[in-house]
Amino acid sequence: MKIAMLGTGAYSLALSLMLSKKKENNIMLWTENQKVHDEFKRTKRLDTIFPDRVFPENIDITTSYEETIQDAELIFIACAAKFVDLVCGSIKPFYNKNIPICIASKGIEERTGSFLSDIVKNTLNADSIAVLSGPTFAIDMANNEPIALALASTNEYTAKIIKDNLAGDTLKLRETNDLIGIQICGSIKNVIAIASGIVKGLGYAESTLAFLINESLHDIKYLIDELGGDKKTVLSFAGVGDLLLTCTSTKSRNYSFGYIVGSTKDPEQIDEFLKTHTVEGYYTLSSIYKLVRTKHIDLPIINLIYDIIMNGKDPNLLAKFLIEKE
Repeated sequence: MKIAMLGTGAYSLALSLMLSKKKENNIMLWTENQKVHDEFKRTKRLDTIFPDRVFPENIDITTSYEETIQDAELIFIACAAKFVDLVCGSIKPFYNKNIPICIASKGIEERTGSFLSDIVKNTLNADSIAVLSGPTFAIDMANNEPIALALASTNEYTAKIIKDNLAGDTLKLRETNDLIGIQICGSIKNVIAIASGIVKGLGYAESTLAFLINESLHDIKYLIDELGGDKKTVLSFAGVGDLLLTCTSTKSRNYSFGYIVGSTKDPEQIDEFLKTHTVEGYYTLSSIYKLVRTKHIDLPIINLIYDIIMNGKDPNLLAKFLIEKE
């Protein structure tokens, strides 16, 4: 089976390694970066992402959307959330609406506040859409550590084809039909991870961090319910599982970014980190802030994090907020 992988970041490469375990699969990576393309073609390696790792022969790469999509029976979208709209528009001339699409990107479209599944549906008129999310760092997946992901899909066929090709000896998939809840969890956890980093950067103890995570779970559950999802999704791999991982590990760029905000409060260091790292939570923060305001949903924790990150308010307000929060 030919599988198209749109993106060549760490997560898309890790997913490709999982898919390549089935020797009958051929994974075609798409990249817009000619240097990445040339390095992979020449060496079968991408040392800037996974040093010293040689990729198997059934993973290839191209800079052509048409070559990526042509004859594919399954498509993964694993680029940064802010580029999903652009990527969907670019593959539209070559896409057959019956081909299942699995969204591994996490976030909400900043300009419109749309879920990524809605962008895929509206741009491509796709019938079979799934969303993948859960507590996994790309390096852990690539190193074959036992991991788990939640898989939400529009129909049984889509879930089955993804599960048959992705699940395996080190990767567990648990199915749901709650596309809304899974996407909210996958998006907002990056924002809460920034707040968690701030708390630790300010020097607060693990007890305070646990306080923040627990309060955030209640707010995520409330947001899911308000937007028409299933509140129970907060207990899934995509919910509490991913929140615990992202909010407690220095491997998380969102947590690390928040730590710099809390520990230095230095605009120059903060800007430098954003220039040299992809911090999904930074972009998602604006998207969720816009979404809850548009939908008239009261979510004070998002307002406060937004004010700290975007408007330069005192990070110490987080601790005071937790104590006073209803």
